[in-house]
Amino acid sequence: MATNDAHSQTEHQAYTLLHKFPGFEVRYYPEALLARVYTNARSYREMTSPAFNALAGYIFGGNDQNMKIAMTAPVHIDLHDTGSSMSFVMPAQYELEDLPEPSNRAVRIEKAEPAYIAAITFGGYANDEKILEHSEKLRKMLEQNNIQYTGNFRFLGYNSPYKFWNRRNEVVVNIIWE
Repeated sequence: MATNDAHSQTEHQAYTLLHKFPGFEVRYYPEALLARVYTNARSYREMTSPAFNALAGYIFGGNDQNMKIAMTAPVHIDLHDTGSSMSFVMPAQYELEDLPEPSNRAVRIEKAEPAYIAAITFGGYANDEKILEHSEKLRKMLEQNNIQYTGNFRFLGYNSPYKFWNRRNEVVVNIIWE
């Protein structure tokens, strides 16, 4: 179990740190299984509650086996004009065939392919303005370092809404890295 916090029992999605630049990191994420909900939401605020509730329902037993699945971190949020999604990473112990079928048809089980990612970290509570601000910061730093990015900038949230201090949030984007 990979945890990034000595006091946390929450499994964190595994990655390998490849390089630390001033202000951001380059990481390699291996393949992972995700429970994902797609929506038409165009903002963090609009996305969070309904998508989170659908995904939480799945891991709390809303599936064909009434099986409970441990919560992991981070929660992935991909917001863009053509459709958005929220995903929970499934614990590393599971293979695709081990996971139960969701009772809610909006929840899909998908495989995330391995990827090279640039990540910028920020604290506090996330909102649309902070996500946009850190996306822009990361975009500028990537351009300054001649690193090409692909796809959307996405948000990763690591903490429960009930954790008030030392919150960890990230904005990430896929990059070309060799």
